[in-house]
Amino acid sequence: MASQTTVALESWRTRFQAGMVTLVLLSVGHFIVDLYSGSLGVLQPFFVQKFGLSLTQAGVLGGVLVFSSSVTQPLYGYLSDRFRSRLFCGLGPAVAGVFILGALRAPSFAWAVAMMVAGGVGVSAFHPQASSWASAGMASAKARWMAVFISAGTLGIALAPAFFKEWIARAGSETILWAAAPGVVLSMVTLALVQAPEEGAGTRSFDWAALKAVRRPLVILYLGVFFRSAVQVTYSQFLVLYLSRERGFTLHEAAYTLTLYLSAGAVGGFIGGHLSDRFGPKRVIVHSFLWSVPLMALFYVSPTGLGVAALVVGGLVLLFTIPVNVIVAQDLVPSQAATVSALLMGFAWGTAGMIFVPMTGWVADRFSLHAALSGLLIFPALGFFLARMLPEELGR
Repeated sequence: MASQTTVALESWRTRFQAGMVTLVLLSVGHFIVDLYSGSLGVLQPFFVQKFGLSLTQAGVLGGVLVFSSSVTQPLYGYLSDRFRSRLFCGLGPAVAGVFILGALRAPSFAWAVAMMVAGGVGVSAFHPQASSWASAGMASAKARWMAVFISAGTLGIALAPAFFKEWIARAGSETILWAAAPGVVLSMVTLALVQAPEEGAGTRSFDWAALKAVRRPLVILYLGVFFRSAVQVTYSQFLVLYLSRERGFTLHEAAYTLTLYLSAGAVGGFIGGHLSDRFGPKRVIVHSFLWSVPLMALFYVSPTGLGVAALVVGGLVLLFTIPVNVIVAQDLVPSQAATVSALLMGFAWGTAGMIFVPMTGWVADRFSLHAALSGLLIFPALGFFLARMLPEELGR
């Protein structure tokens, strides 16, 4: 009996260690992939200057990246579930870094767009598989480990403006491609160490009946992420341009303001997860939309210091629901966890970005970035009314 217990403990320890290695590598990968995908916000002024772009063209560049990196995620989720090849999450960091950053060295705007598409493929291929594998090897507290994985990506997006601003300030924009080196190294390590989880950790079939059974709350969750992303993805693309062009910020100040705003969102995800456990997901989602609107509106009518503080706190509150939405959706359809993760983490974010990033550039060309960005706050207000329709027992 003692021998059997020892063998069982040793087997558990081996599985836990393998699961933890996978979780750590994929979480670091999520950080790096989203660091690269978040670089365009601070690189936009350099693209505008190099290629002589209008704000509409700058918006097109951002929209192309969002489409390639996010809208296509359900396709890669299906492919990764079907073939279970680690190439999807393994090659993602390298492809994202080389092509997204390499676009700044492109010989023309057309080549820059093509490279953004290729870089977005790396981002899109990584997310569905990594999100379904990250916590699959952990025996318990999978929701907590999933929150770690999700927040790692949010932190990558948050630190991107400051990281790439400092890189360019210290080494020059002509060296930007060297910043892809960590992604290349991580891809090699991931391909060497990460193994597909056991078949029981996922599914190779598409269960439409399971999705249809909970279609109403899933549609509400999807639209809530869509409305939230209309603000978040557009601000990440245009806030540096807005602050430097229309609010008198230096590029340094603008980049660090964006980093502060996005970092607050990463912290908000941790806080939101804790509040959800205590008060329930629906209450957190409703109040996130309710209080983010006046806080972020204050940014547009207040002096610089108070306005930035209101923007940061508003961003923190707006992103309370980052892990909450995904975990609730996975609980609603556990047999289709990869599919719903792709829908809420990638497809909703991507469709919002594909529509609103170019549209914001178009409005800004005709009016101002101030009018374009402030007008987006109508969407969290709509999200508040929509979220009230969620069932009270959601996620409990």
